[in-house]
Amino acid sequence: LVRHLKAADENTNIVLLTGYASIATAIEANKLGATHNLTKPRNADHIVGAFEHPRADPDAPPPSTKPLSVCRLEWEHIQRVLSSFDGNISATARALNMHRRTLQRKLNKHPPRE
Repeated sequence: LVRHLKAADENTNIVLLTGYASIATAIEANKLGATHNLTKPRNADHIVGAFEHPRADPDAPPPSTKPLSVCRLEWEHIQRVLSSFDGNISATARALNMHRRTLQRKLNKHPPRE
């Protein structure tokens, strides 16, 4: 959808709001033209603010964040590997040296909170 919206109008600001964020999907959305990736829960002020500031200031210092939990790091790694295998769960499970059913159970859970 991001690709089609950008093709229709290059100046369109696209804010992606998702409950299942991963680094891999955020990077791909940015490459396709999304200006912001927001994870739920967000209030209306955050969403409106993303539309009001469509481009990040490249000279601004990065926001200070706390390190991700081990569970979140595992989730992110699984999402990256899954993305590299185009969503193929069997190939991803082999690459991660994990049983396919175990991987499916992990994928059916919600991502851990940051």
